[in-house]
Amino acid sequence: MSMRNLVLTAALVGGSGCVVSVDSDFDDADEAVTPSTVEYLQAPGTEGMDLPFSAAVRSGETLYLSGMLGIPPDTRQLVEGGIQPETRQTMMNISQRLEDFGYSMDDVVKCTVFLADMAEWGAMNEVYKTFFRNPPARSAVGVSGIALNGRVEIECIAHAG
Repeated sequence: MSMRNLVLTAALVGGSGCVVSVDSDFDDADEAVTPSTVEYLQAPGTEGMDLPFSAAVRSGETLYLSGMLGIPPDTRQLVEGGIQPETRQTMMNISQRLEDFGYSMDDVVKCTVFLADMAEWGAMNEVYKTFFRNPPARSAVGVSGIALNGRVEIECIAHAG
């Protein structure tokens, strides 16, 4: 089937209809469109640790960063002092991990915050907001438990370009 003059038509059901048409100039000989490459990335220093997750996954220009905790580098224990120090360390970890993979905090478009206690939402926000010039989209969810008995875990999506 020739891709020349491809017309896509979509009709909304109900009330008044809407038709959208897109005219395309694709030829069968044109370069094929291929899906972006997906890379499963490990954090520096974790190679060979047989972790059950990737530190991040990159698809095209988008980086999906796994959840981060308030654990200082080269340790396996949470920073002491409660939600604000944990949030600060978590955000510093996110910033470093983004840098490891060629991104920055300015590239973050979405975060999901997991809180062990929603009553700490305001205190977490005081620290969280200091890490962004332009705050990304965000969800905050209260959960019944976080690894290592943490107070906060944050995951994010970054997009370069």
